[in-house]
Amino acid sequence: MNNFIVVGKIINTFGIKGELKVKSDFEYKDKIFKKDMPIYIGINKDKEIILNRRVHKNNDLILFQGYTNINEVLKYKGETIYILRSDLVLDDNEYLLNDLIGLNVYENDKLLGVVIDYELNVNYPLIKVKGNKDFYIPVISEYIKKVDLNNKRIDTNKGSDLIV
Repeated sequence: MNNFIVVGKIINTFGIKGELKVKSDFEYKDKIFKKDMPIYIGINKDKEIILNRRVHKNNDLILFQGYTNINEVLKYKGETIYILRSDLVLDDNEYLLNDLIGLNVYENDKLLGVVIDYELNVNYPLIKVKGNKDFYIPVISEYIKKVDLNNKRIDTNKGSDLIV
């Protein structure tokens, strides 16, 4: 199992004091882009600690501990940001979309298929299910009744209505 999770990409610097502009569609940004959180950058997974985060025009601006100048952080421009899975603390009813891959999807105890992928939609994420035919299920309470990671099972409402 890969211990690192991709959470975003550094797309530019911001200002002259060492802030970096991050593009991220990670589900739990508020749990990771926070003070004292360790993150890992680039292929070498350089470890940095977040000092501050703020949001600006749909991007996250982060500042690392020990950096006060744009010239010190230019090396990170264009790099991917990771976290250790063990550093992400989720509540009992929370999960990553990636955790759903491989889970069996049931409706009224009838197996509809297995989750093979997910897509981020404008309004909500979708999971791609491979059954007799491939179909998508919105990851919203109207369709997803229960996610049981321990038993590798998703129970759905109206999932069979989505099979075309």
